[in-house]
Amino acid sequence: MNKPGSKVPGLLRNEIIAGVIGYFTTVYIVVVNGSILSEAGISLETGMIATIMASFTGTMMMGLFGKLPLILIPGMGINALFAYSIIGNNGFTFQEGLAVVFVAGLIFLFTAFSKHGVILKNAIPESLKHGITVGLGFFLILIGLEKSGLVISGDTTIVAIGDFTSSTVIVSLLTLFIAIFLFVKNIPANFLITMIAGTLLAVLFGLPKTEMEPVSVNVSELLFAPSFTAIRELSFWLAVFPLALILIFENMGILSGQLQMLDRNDSYTKGYRITALSALASGFFGTSPTVSGAENAAVIASGGKTGRAAITAGILFLATIFIIPWISIVPNSAISPILIIVGFLMAQNIRHLPLNNLSESLPAMLIIVMIPFTYSIGDGMAFGFIAYPIVKAALGKQYELSKPLLAISLLFSFSFIMKIIGI
Repeated sequence: MNKPGSKVPGLLRNEIIAGVIGYFTTVYIVVVNGSILSEAGISLETGMIATIMASFTGTMMMGLFGKLPLILIPGMGINALFAYSIIGNNGFTFQEGLAVVFVAGLIFLFTAFSKHGVILKNAIPESLKHGITVGLGFFLILIGLEKSGLVISGDTTIVAIGDFTSSTVIVSLLTLFIAIFLFVKNIPANFLITMIAGTLLAVLFGLPKTEMEPVSVNVSELLFAPSFTAIRELSFWLAVFPLALILIFENMGILSGQLQMLDRNDSYTKGYRITALSALASGFFGTSPTVSGAENAAVIASGGKTGRAAITAGILFLATIFIIPWISIVPNSAISPILIIVGFLMAQNIRHLPLNNLSESLPAMLIIVMIPFTYSIGDGMAFGFIAYPIVKAALGKQYELSKPLLAISLLFSFSFIMKIIGI
């Protein structure tokens, strides 16, 4: 028979266990996001520290002030937008890219503290939102295939199959099979296990980057200060725009679903505002914006109901700094399968497209195709948003167009005109 008050330690234990499980299901982001950030102009170790600090801060804010068991980590897809489109395609420096994150975070924050967020959310058709998610998914799959060596640039084609006699490709394939097995079997912390198994395979095959070396981090690199030198350029604002839209849409959708699982819909406003503050702070920690991780479903399923679970996970994230020498040896062959599976999960949203309605599905399909084919998330989105009112008007459905959507379409059209005339 339980003594009076004995339930309290039990509840606390459940929260701590849920936080530990949440940490192990999301800690893979430290290596994966660090790897993506390293392609944007900083060292892998610096990218991992930036990821840790942003995740720690956002998750602790959610636990302490939101009282919610939600872990905030840099969003997959958003980090690809940051590294490959905002910095890679626009030629911005890393610090200029962080300025884009900061301004997009300000817009996100403005929508969180005003009614404009709901207005914008309602103005964008669901088909285009799903198109963006699916397009991001295929983009992540392409990046994962490239990192694994399974796909390379072709001599006579855009892409070609990789060299299957290469040790890197063999290890990547073996790791991908392990990742798929663990994922479909719903093994807890399957991404973390995948990285460990992939790293061990890389060691067995004698691949590079499998020997532990002292971590060298320039302290000045960690003192990130967004550079606003490009703020007067049109390209700066054309980078801010899609990032802000994705932040708003993705966080609204993810947070709503997770709070429904918790039966805490009354906490939406508070949680949404904390998510916006965390995204804004990411620009100063040196990473792409954080979001409420999809893996929070594991936290909730494990019994996490309060902010104590988030606080537990946040503390563990901070402690991850001490094992960076070990996790920095994780090779691309162990990371690429995770990108492929996450991309596949995002691409599943294609089932929500009304394929029998051409005015909705055609613009969305343009987004899906053009994001990976142009290697630019912003340009891919532009094709769909420009096509949407054109198709609607052609079918005599212009009455379905909202003023905010028309404004967004005109902005994207203006960006293409500027590119054509070379401004």
